[in-house]
Amino acid sequence: MAVTTETPAAPGGSGTPVIRPIRPAKPRRRRGRSPLWRRILRYGLLTLMLLIMIGPFLWQLSTSLKGPTEDIFTSPPRLFPEHPTLKNYAGVADIIPVWDYILNSLKVAVTSVLTNVLGAAMAGYALSRLRFKGRGAAGVVFILALLVPMEAIMIAQFATMRSFDLNNTLVAVVLPGCIGAMNVLLMRNAFNNIPYEIEEAAIVDGANVWQRFSRVALPAVKGTLAVVAIFAFMGAWDDFLWPLIVLSDSSNFTLTVGLNFLHGTFASNQRVIAAGTIIAVAPLIVMFACLQRFFFKGVGEGAVKG
Repeated sequence: MAVTTETPAAPGGSGTPVIRPIRPAKPRRRRGRSPLWRRILRYGLLTLMLLIMIGPFLWQLSTSLKGPTEDIFTSPPRLFPEHPTLKNYAGVADIIPVWDYILNSLKVAVTSVLTNVLGAAMAGYALSRLRFKGRGAAGVVFILALLVPMEAIMIAQFATMRSFDLNNTLVAVVLPGCIGAMNVLLMRNAFNNIPYEIEEAAIVDGANVWQRFSRVALPAVKGTLAVVAIFAFMGAWDDFLWPLIVLSDSSNFTLTVGLNFLHGTFASNQRVIAAGTIIAVAPLIVMFACLQRFFFKGVGEGAVKG
């Protein structure tokens, strides 16, 4: 529909009214809900992924709670035990000194967390903020270290530990992983995301390098520190091959190595083995539950830029 609108005449013009059509505004397309089949497909895939990820854990938990009279190999499998019992967890302690092994694993894991958090933070800050000769080459070395598999250097590490008379000690278990290359790169990228103007203001106020690191930079990357702590704890707690090689005295065994004795030579109780698995996984779940808020924040802080 055309509407007559009168515009002011230009200087020297006739002042004739100009008729301009006014186009009706296009109605905005209302963003509706996605089709039903797409939602069904989406939630179906999410459910399948959830079952794949937590299915084995739920099955182990169910097996650890089943009594000796229940068939754990029945078909179709039953997830809920008919007569739940905690005797299988007591059976783990009867076969192996599980509390001593847990204490050894805690010593290794906590030490690994402390060394990785402090060492990776200082190394990452140096690569990000300090200007020194060979800084670029040092960053390349950390990247190349990620490409070397643990199995390729295990013999050299064992020979090194033996030359220092550290074999069969928990120190030998901690040293190879005390500072991880991935953790250093995460911390470097987290420090890179901090505006340099903040540290320039601290320099103007007379802060030295250590004060800028501890009072300005570290409080800004708490999320990445939580990520490093979780990765270090999980790596040290779950490690099996290296402690198995370097430890020979059963009193120094970590939990993952000690649980191997639940497998008998001629027979093994799958219920007790499942209980031992749950005991080994429980601290990881507790730690992640406590630090998950910082973990998801730190994933963005320390993301590697392309």
